[in-house]
Amino acid sequence: MLAAYFSSLSPVALWNAMPGGLAQGLIWGIMALGVYLTFRILNFADMTCDGSFALGGCVCAMMIIRGVNPFVALLIAFVCGVIAGLVTGILHTVMGIPDILAGILTQIALYSINLNIMGKANQAIPVGTHQMPFTSNITMLGQTITLTFIFDAAIIGILYWFLGTEIGSAVRATGINAHMSSAQGINTKLMKVVALAVSNGMIAVSGAMISQYQGFADVKMGQGSIVIGLAAVIIGEVLAEAILGKRLNFILRLTFTVIGGIVYYFVYVLVLWLKFPADDMKLLTAIVVALFLAVPNYREHRKNSFRGLARRNAKAARAAQNKEAE
Repeated sequence: MLAAYFSSLSPVALWNAMPGGLAQGLIWGIMALGVYLTFRILNFADMTCDGSFALGGCVCAMMIIRGVNPFVALLIAFVCGVIAGLVTGILHTVMGIPDILAGILTQIALYSINLNIMGKANQAIPVGTHQMPFTSNITMLGQTITLTFIFDAAIIGILYWFLGTEIGSAVRATGINAHMSSAQGINTKLMKVVALAVSNGMIAVSGAMISQYQGFADVKMGQGSIVIGLAAVIIGEVLAEAILGKRLNFILRLTFTVIGGIVYYFVYVLVLWLKFPADDMKLLTAIVVALFLAVPNYREHRKNSFRGLARRNAKAARAAQNKEAE
């Protein structure tokens, strides 16, 4: 039975599916950068992203159907995502609602808003309305990958620049220690709103690009996107620390966040190629995220354990002996 199963797997089919996985990984990498901004930089558990991702897709699809240029539709999706982030920020900072609950409230509201935007649960983008810059068409997949790579590189550069400005530094300080930042005269409430707006704007752009890529928008297309975003962030961090170690700087962390999205979708393609049920992908994603989240804790535990200390002392003793012998 195993022989029949493995003989049914075609390496050529896996190879042919990889470009599509790369394209989707690059698109979801933008979403992961938005999650990274709130989850790692701001230290804010933002649940808005499921709704803002779908918002970007719905807005983009409807704009294109009405004859708007696809790139302009991406810009409009970004603005709508910014507004969604502002709502979450105001709910949290002005009304005092806890961060997770504020995001959930916005996410729930966006479901109805997305339904009203499209008028129904899903909307296909008619073929021929516009030439889509991001498409799953196999003959134009190279263009999609190239454009998405350029978008990712530009967003990483802009985000790196932004977080180095006075406002960006204030956002980072707010995420590290809000009370100390407030004592230093930083308006931490404003910084949270700014970060949430920028984050959800990027997430909405990612949703808009996915709607162009797949040729339709759905009100549930953002369901579980927070898990995929976190998976990309965690996978990227673990890989970056394993490969670069102490040479890891901030711009490389942003780059590896996108790489984490690519790795996730390569795993996704591999799992589908192995003929796992597509319905189990959310479960597999949760397992992958849990495993990668456990890696830093496991490494820290090994580092601080008596056995780890004994290994380091033995290594230091051997190095001292070798130095004396020389």
